[in-house]
Amino acid sequence: MKADNRQLGSDPFGAIYDQTDRHRRQHGCWAYPFGDGRALGTLAAATGAARILELGTALGYTSCWLAYGNPMARVDTIERDPEHVRLARQNIADAGLSDRVTVHAGSFDEVLATLEPGYDLAFFDGYAPTPGDLDALRALLRPRGVLIAANLDLDRGRTVRAALADEARWLTAPLLEGGRTTVSVAI
Repeated sequence: MKADNRQLGSDPFGAIYDQTDRHRRQHGCWAYPFGDGRALGTLAAATGAARILELGTALGYTSCWLAYGNPMARVDTIERDPEHVRLARQNIADAGLSDRVTVHAGSFDEVLATLEPGYDLAFFDGYAPTPGDLDALRALLRPRGVLIAANLDLDRGRTVRAALADEARWLTAPLLEGGRTTVSVAI
């Protein structure tokens, strides 16, 4: 189970977080809400990210936080599950962010192939990334772009951690969720 670090201040998207948790239990899916949306918003603000890419929308909790972190940002988020796409679009619209957050329906591979490079920040929270996912994200990030990769404690996380430790390609630190999530800069 993911840690819930929402105790610092109010969470303007707390209802989406709670809805995601309930949905996962009822739907029997892997739509876990990321436990530290505030950190994502803070990183979006601190990096000045104008173009943000998210892999793994679930019901839109983190998409909203990423957009909230930088009011000038545009977020592209990818989700495969049609029910999650529908709920995320509704939640994002209800949060007043649908003009800045686009939910792309489809697999990561399908959608990533259609996107233009130059993202300032990318967040991967669709299970755990594969080495191929890392290569695709690195190709879409601008030089010195930031990658936040979650779920690195899962089975393929060791392989991804090793790839992110390649100092010729990434500058990486395990900063969130007790080290389960890393923040990396593309070198």
